[in-house]
Amino acid sequence: MNKNIQVKKEIYHPMEDILRMDRMPHIWCPGCGLGSDVVAFAQGIKKANIPFDKVVIVSGIGCTGRVAGYLRLDSYHTTHGRAIPFATGLKLANRELTVVVFSGDGDLFAIGGNHLIHAARRNVDINVICVNNFIYGMTGGQNAPTTPLGAYSSTAPYGNFEPPFNLVGLAAASGATYVARWTSIHIRRLADSIATAAKKKGFCFIEIVTPCATVFARKNKGGTGLDLLSEFKNRSVINHSADPTKIPLDMEGEIVCGEFVNEEKPTFWENVKEGIREKVEKKVDWEKMQSKRKRKLYAESSDDLS
Repeated sequence: MNKNIQVKKEIYHPMEDILRMDRMPHIWCPGCGLGSDVVAFAQGIKKANIPFDKVVIVSGIGCTGRVAGYLRLDSYHTTHGRAIPFATGLKLANRELTVVVFSGDGDLFAIGGNHLIHAARRNVDINVICVNNFIYGMTGGQNAPTTPLGAYSSTAPYGNFEPPFNLVGLAAASGATYVARWTSIHIRRLADSIATAAKKKGFCFIEIVTPCATVFARKNKGGTGLDLLSEFKNRSVINHSADPTKIPLDMEGEIVCGEFVNEEKPTFWENVKEGIREKVEKKVDWEKMQSKRKRKLYAESSDDLS
């Protein structure tokens, strides 16, 4: 045998069974945390041991909105801000599916904010994963609902003066049954959190604080993606017992991470089904009572005639 012949060894990505490798390389910038977030999602779905044909992923627009196109799952890339209504319809149409919304802070909390709070209020049985990079990254670097006070953007050249949303606080106050926050550096904890949410009933919300090295970091002198991850690591504190309504994010303070809410309560469909059942039973009982009353009146009238 000729020893000079070299056998080419195929190298496979460990997540190739869930990633659409034919669409690689992806469009995200070097240093963006979205690649890590997608891998954590893939790991979480595998840990939850849910068949891929029972998982549907829905996304809106923007950088994070492209996630759906890179996963080897049934997916919907929807219009701006409408990922949650699409996901709600999917879940109600086929309640055996695990439906996940994977989108950004601008898509979910600006134009889509009303849909999110009402889906949480109703306790619709879907998972919402929100990548928070503090800015509109794909459309020009404008202010987002999460841009910290004092941060610069293309629409805030003198710094942002609008108080940002605290995403985990808003989700918890709206009625979510599971609320967590992690950063792109907490990959294992994030994967575990995604697995927990995937197996749980009710509206589950996970915020991922993610570096935007191209737009947010450049406008705010944050350095590279690795610099931002190092900053996240130094600023992060894990506190599962923290009140999610009292841990907003800013430019310098602690990034409080953890699983803040994990409770059980009836889902939207369970409430609807139970409500309809009670109404139907009451209607049947009422009709039986009316029928019995009619028979009694008929018997009394027959006696009078005789």
